[in-house]
Amino acid sequence: MRAFKSFDDVLSCLGQEVAKSEWVSMSQERIDRFAQATEDHQWIHTDPVQAAKGPLKTTIAHGFLSLSLIPKLFESSVSLEMCKMGINYGLNRVRFTDVVPVGSRIMANFLLSSAERLSEPDGLQSTWDVTLKREGSDKPVCVAQCVFRHYA
Repeated sequence: MRAFKSFDDVLSCLGQEVAKSEWVSMSQERIDRFAQATEDHQWIHTDPVQAAKGPLKTTIAHGFLSLSLIPKLFESSVSLEMCKMGINYGLNRVRFTDVVPVGSRIMANFLLSSAERLSEPDGLQSTWDVTLKREGSDKPVCVAQCVFRHYA
């Protein structure tokens, strides 16, 4: 966990890899719950029998499921002790560069690519280059540029 006591501390890390997250397991139950919430029941995600006959031989996580875990992975990796509130402000870029088979574990690397102070209310907008990796693979499963706003 990387802890920051001030926005100036965060700003001093521009251009640096700031943190690596914990590993998170991609179980079939997690995939099924995401499918239920998003109504995306494509067989490659939710039907292990049919997926076993397909090109990947197993079910895979939705790309958007992996993407949606970034705030959780960020929160487990970076602590902004001065903040009362943080929000997801958006995404600049996202690419799903590899699959996440059921049973895999993923983690995130966070590089602070830009940041600027917000004046009203006292805050900071930060942009992070996020690389999601699957355990046992050198190829990322997702690369994204995430924008967060943090308020003191």
